[in-house]
Amino acid sequence: MSRRLRRFYAAARRQWRRSLQFRVVGITLLLSAILVSAFGYTVASLISQGVLRTQVDTSEDQILRGAREATKQLEGYTQADDPGLPGKMRSVALDLATSMDNPDSEVVILRQGTPGAASPDNGTATVMQQSSMRQLRESVVSGRKPGTWQQIETLDVGRGPTRFLVIGTPIITGGQPLELYYLLPLKAENDLVEFVALVVTATGVALVALLALIAATMTRLVVKPVRVAARTAQRLSAGLLDQRMQVKGEDDLARLAAAFNQMAANLQRQIVRLEEMSRLQRRFTSDVSHELRTPLTTVRMAADLLFAYRDDFDPAAARSAELLQAELDRFEDLLTDLLEISRFDAGFAALDAEPTDLAPIVRRVAERLEPLAERCKVPLRVEAPEDGAIAEVDPRRVERVLRNLLGNAIEHGEGKPVVVTLAIDEAAVAVTVRDHGVGLKTGEEKLVFNRFWRADPSRARQTGGTGLGLSISLEDARLHGGWLEAWGAPGKGAQFRLTLPVRSGDRLVSSPLRLVPDDARADEAALIGETP
Repeated sequence: MSRRLRRFYAAARRQWRRSLQFRVVGITLLLSAILVSAFGYTVASLISQGVLRTQVDTSEDQILRGAREATKQLEGYTQADDPGLPGKMRSVALDLATSMDNPDSEVVILRQGTPGAASPDNGTATVMQQSSMRQLRESVVSGRKPGTWQQIETLDVGRGPTRFLVIGTPIITGGQPLELYYLLPLKAENDLVEFVALVVTATGVALVALLALIAATMTRLVVKPVRVAARTAQRLSAGLLDQRMQVKGEDDLARLAAAFNQMAANLQRQIVRLEEMSRLQRRFTSDVSHELRTPLTTVRMAADLLFAYRDDFDPAAARSAELLQAELDRFEDLLTDLLEISRFDAGFAALDAEPTDLAPIVRRVAERLEPLAERCKVPLRVEAPEDGAIAEVDPRRVERVLRNLLGNAIEHGEGKPVVVTLAIDEAAVAVTVRDHGVGLKTGEEKLVFNRFWRADPSRARQTGGTGLGLSISLEDARLHGGWLEAWGAPGKGAQFRLTLPVRSGDRLVSSPLRLVPDDARADEAALIGETP
C-alpha cells in the first residue's frame, strides 16, 4: 500500500510540475473547498445556534410556569420530614410531565442537599445524581431568586444515550428548598441540524466540483493553444521549419498564434540565410585552402632551396631564409588545420576506430615534445599503467589531441612540472594533462576551446601554434563520443581531461580520472578549514 501511495504521490507531483491546467484546477479546488467549508460551517453553526436558542427560550417559559405551579401545590408542606412530601413531589412531577408538549420529556424534582427526588421515572432521578450534572445543580442550588440554568448533556434515561437540554430552576417553598429540572430531548433539533449539515455538505461538494469543472474548462481554452505552440516550437527546434500554428478567430489567442507564425517564418528565413552563408563560408575556406596549396608548394620549393644554401649568404640573408622557412611551416600547419576545421563544419569528418593501446601513444607524444619542454625548462612526467590501456579509438586523432594538449601545457607551464596521467576502467579511458603555470580565470575553461582564442593576446607563442588546436581537439573528442574538459585557477595552473569510451559508440557516464586535480582539492579543503 505504501508503495502505491508513493507511486501515486510521485505521479501527482510530476503532473503538478508539468501541467498548468492541473495546477490551476488543483488550486481552484483547494481554495473553493476551503471557502465553501468555512461558509457551510458558519451557516450550520448559525442555524444550530438559532434552533437551540429557540428551544431554550421556550423551555425557560415552560419551566418557570412549572415552577410556579409546583410552588402552589407544595406551599403547604413546611417540614422537610413531612411523610407526604415525597408522594406529593412525585405527583407534581407527573402532572408537569403530562403537560409537556413532547411526551419524551422528563421532569425531576430534587431536594436540595439530600438524595431524595421525585420523578415519574426513578431512573431519570438517578441520572440527575451523576457527576456531569454537578455543576448545573450547584448553579440551581446557589440561586437566591427565580431563574433558569441550562446544560446540554448526553444521558441515558432508559431509552439509550440521548442528547438532552437539561434546564433547572429552584422551587421556593415554605419548607426545604427544592430543585425542578426539565429534561428536553433534542432529537428533532439534532435531526434538523444534521439535515442542514447534509444539505450544506452536498451543496458544497457540488459547488466545488462545478467550480473545478469550470476552472478546467476555462483553463483548457487557454492551455490548449499554449500546448499547440509548445509542440510547434519543439518541431521547429528539431529542424521542421515549415511547422505553423492554426489561427482561429480574432481574439488574443488568435493574435498570439499569428505572431508565433510570423516569428517562425522570420526564423526560418534567417536560419536558411545563415545556413547558406555558413555553407558558402565553409566552401570558401575549403576552396581558399586548396587554392593556396599550389602557390604554397612553389614558395616552399624556393624557400627550401634558399634554406639549403643559407650558409653561403651573409648573416642577414641567412637569418631571413630561416625565418621564411619557419613561417612557411606555420602557414602550412594553418592550412592543414583550416582544412580539418572545414571538414568538421561540413560534417565530412569520419572516425576510423580500431582497438589501440593508448599508453605507447601517450609516451610517443611526450618524447616528441621533450625538446620543446627542455627549451622551455619544463619538467615532463608521464604516468601510465604498465599493462596498457586498450580502447577502440582513432589513433591519429587521439595523438593529435594529446599533442595539442601537451604542447599547450608546456607553453603555459612557466617552467614548472607538467604531468600526463593515463587511466582506464571498464567503460572509459581518460588522459589528464596537468600544468602548474598561469592557470585559467573563472569562465575561461569554456573559452579555451574557441577558435583563435588566447588568454593573453600579448603573449608570444613558443610552439608556433595556429590557434585552432584546442578547437580541433574538441571536435575530435566529440567525434569519438567523448569529453574534452578544462579546469584552471589563477596561479594554480590548469588541467585538461580527455575521456573516451572504451567501446566505440558507447555512451559515457563517468571518467576514471577527476577533472579537478587532487592538489587543488586539498588546497580548497585547507582553505575551507582555515575559514572561521
